[in-house]
Amino acid sequence: MLEAIAKALAQVFDPRFLGILVRSLLLTVGLLAALIAAAIWALGFLPEVTFTLPFTDLSVTFFDEVAAGLSIVLILVLSAFLMFPMAAIFVGFFLDEVADAVEARHFPHLPPARRQGWGEMLRNGFSFALVLILANAAALIIYLLSTALAPFIFWIVNGFLLGREYIELVALRRMTPPEAKAFRRKHLIGVWTMGALLAFPLSIPIVNLVAPLVGVAAFVHFYHNKAAAAR
Repeated sequence: MLEAIAKALAQVFDPRFLGILVRSLLLTVGLLAALIAAAIWALGFLPEVTFTLPFTDLSVTFFDEVAAGLSIVLILVLSAFLMFPMAAIFVGFFLDEVADAVEARHFPHLPPARRQGWGEMLRNGFSFALVLILANAAALIIYLLSTALAPFIFWIVNGFLLGREYIELVALRRMTPPEAKAFRRKHLIGVWTMGALLAFPLSIPIVNLVAPLVGVAAFVHFYHNKAAAAR
C-alpha cells in the first residue's frame, strides 16, 4: 500500500499528470469562485432589519450587516468543506487519463482498458461527491462532540468512502460491475486502509486538491498488484 502511494506521488510531476492537475484545479477554483460570487450577490437581497429598543426611540440597524458578515464567513467555511468533493468530481472526469499515464509507465504490457463515457464519468463523479458531502455532514455532529477524536473519525469515514469509490472506478476499466464490487469486497481491509492513508491529506488545505489525483493513481497500482497476485 505504501509502495503504491509512493509510486503515485513520484509521478505527480509527470507532464501528463501535471496537465490533468492544472485542468482539475482550474475547474475546481472556477466553480468555487462562481458559487462564492453568486452567494455574495444573493446577500445583497437581504432585507434591512431595524429594531427599536423598548421604552426608547433608539433604533438598531446593524443586524443585516452582522447577518451579511456571518454569511460570508459561512460561505468561506463551506467553500473549504466543498473543495475536496469538487476536486474529486473533476479528477473523476480525467480518471482514464490518470490511469493511462500510470499504466503506460508501470504496466506497459497491458491491453487497452475499457473507456468510460462522459455520462458514466459524470454519474460516478457526482454520486461520489454527493456521498462524501452527505457522509461528512452527518459525521459533523460526531466531529464536534468527539473533539480530540475528530481527526481519526474523519480519516476512518473518508478512508472508507475514498477506498470504496476509487477501487471500483479503477476496477471498472477492466472488470464488469459485479466483478469490480466482488474485488472491492475481497480486499476490503486493504482498500479501507489505503483509503485512510489517502484521507490524511484531506485535512490539509490546498494539499487536499491534489489528493484525488494521487488517490486514483495509487489505486491503479493497488488494483494491478492484487490482480497480478491473484493470477
